[in-house]
Amino acid sequence: MAATVATLAAEAFAGRRVGSAGGAAARGWLSRHLADLGATVTVEPFEVRFVPEVYAAPDVRWLDGDTVRRLAFGRDVAVHLASADQPLVRRGGLAVAGAGDPGGRWLVVPAGMTLFDAYGHAHGALGLLIGRGVDADGWHFTMLAGPNPGPLPILTLDTATHAALHAAAAAGDGWLAGNTPIRRLDVPAANLHGAWPAGAGPQVLLTAHYDGVGDHPGLRQPAAADNGSGVAVVLEAARVLTTLVPRQVRLSVALLDAEEAGALGSAHHAAQLRRAGAAPLVVNVDGAGDLHRAAAVEAGGPAHALLAALDQAGRYTGLPLTAGPVASDNRRYAAAGLAAVGIGAGMAGYHSPADTPDRVEPATLTAVAKLVTAAVWLATRSHPPAP
Repeated sequence: MAATVATLAAEAFAGRRVGSAGGAAARGWLSRHLADLGATVTVEPFEVRFVPEVYAAPDVRWLDGDTVRRLAFGRDVAVHLASADQPLVRRGGLAVAGAGDPGGRWLVVPAGMTLFDAYGHAHGALGLLIGRGVDADGWHFTMLAGPNPGPLPILTLDTATHAALHAAAAAGDGWLAGNTPIRRLDVPAANLHGAWPAGAGPQVLLTAHYDGVGDHPGLRQPAAADNGSGVAVVLEAARVLTTLVPRQVRLSVALLDAEEAGALGSAHHAAQLRRAGAAPLVVNVDGAGDLHRAAAVEAGGPAHALLAALDQAGRYTGLPLTAGPVASDNRRYAAAGLAAVGIGAGMAGYHSPADTPDRVEPATLTAVAKLVTAAVWLATRSHPPAP
């Protein structure tokens, strides 16, 4: 499993953003992997609209006293999802949003002021500067799902830089020069399905999203734990289950695209299942890299029996479970009326360059794979055959 994580996190796959060449390359590799496990593999394409892409590293500098300081992309500064696309560097004085004339200035938005209110104070401004905390490794995290672009360029700053710029703006000192190279693209996406020969028994669907938030210009974002680890667990569980569950059990795997863009791959697949009248038990894994005290479990739909099997599997395998949010593809299947559980067992370096293979714990991969395998085995032993 660690080898699978390392492969998916490799530079050749470029963070696996939906619609990217790296994502397509990862899909091809995973297709071959599923075929090697004896699955019949199909690819289900769909389109994703308006995916944000930072197409160049922003060039941002500000006058700090007598020193011009260049802000480091990913550390000090990032491009906000609601930003307008502005490839040209624009320089202007600093001001605090809501105080004084905003014309021709970069406005530092005070903590607690909403973006909506900031827009109300920004007539003629060059752009907005918003504070946001960084992670424990000092990185801004990347998101693909979020607000649509607004009328102004918007940069997010780490809290220390934001505080320094706020003080300078309040004193009427300094200037900032910067750009916001971000665009929205309509891109092709595809889910990858693997199914094994079976009879007319219960249906089980193991799912994990294979896409990541993707590399930025000059910044690798390997997406090892999120969600190379989940993919590795699902593939290993499927390998074991094909030799363990009764032949009549209809086992399938869905490796999903565009989760980071709003769980769109699972929405597409769940709608297909609903139209077909299929009702598999769904087990989704999102993050199996950094287990602390317990794995989080979220159940949805008519999942009482599946949840009971998962609870029993936790006791059998010795993996503590706790009820907690797993905001991932499992919710799309549950919303379609399917019995679905999501399992999350931690990740380090969420959506940042720090999500590297060396931070994915092999013991966590093993523990979650055993949990999924045991849960499916228990659920299919007690589940009546499907019509």
